[in-house]
Amino acid sequence: MLRVSLTRLIINFKTIKIGPKRFFVRKAPREKINEQINYPQIRVIDDDGSQLGILTSLQALQIARERETDLVEIAPLANPPVCKIMDYGKFQYQQSKIKQGGKAKQKKVETKGIRIGFRTDVHDLEFKKNQAEKFLKKGNCVRIEIQLKGREKAHQHLARTNLEKFLKSISFPYRKEQEIKRMPGGFNILIVPE
Repeated sequence: MLRVSLTRLIINFKTIKIGPKRFFVRKAPREKINEQINYPQIRVIDDDGSQLGILTSLQALQIARERETDLVEIAPLANPPVCKIMDYGKFQYQQSKIKQGGKAKQKKVETKGIRIGFRTDVHDLEFKKNQAEKFLKKGNCVRIEIQLKGREKAHQHLARTNLEKFLKSISFPYRKEQEIKRMPGGFNILIVPE
């Protein structure tokens, strides 16, 4: 008897379909416009920036309709809340332009990588040094890695000294963003221009 009910439970469990997890993105709160504004009193600012005084939301909405514009809430936390009579489409366009301008002004710093080996020759080290200086002159961060393979991993102290010698050979002024750090395949360090 118990066995029959247990198998039914298993059969019922297998028939349940579990859908994919659904995530939702919470949208940023938008400004209240026109009829969405219901405060007993609001401070109203004209399109050109002059104050019209403290009015009821119905009076302000009526003025906005006469001028064929919108009533937009600017500062909801003020006492009384501040609303402006303006064209809402134009306001949204200006806000998006300000946002885009801020993104364009941000300087993107790239991290460039230079990889040297335990037994890299002098000429190759000179070439890598020039490459690191070029990256630093452009204002990029430089991650320098020294890789150890096979039996080289037994001589980690020599790899660390080779990396320190390479850093001393770089003539362009830099500062160490992080010290020499051990990684699974060797050592690395991050330097940035001063």
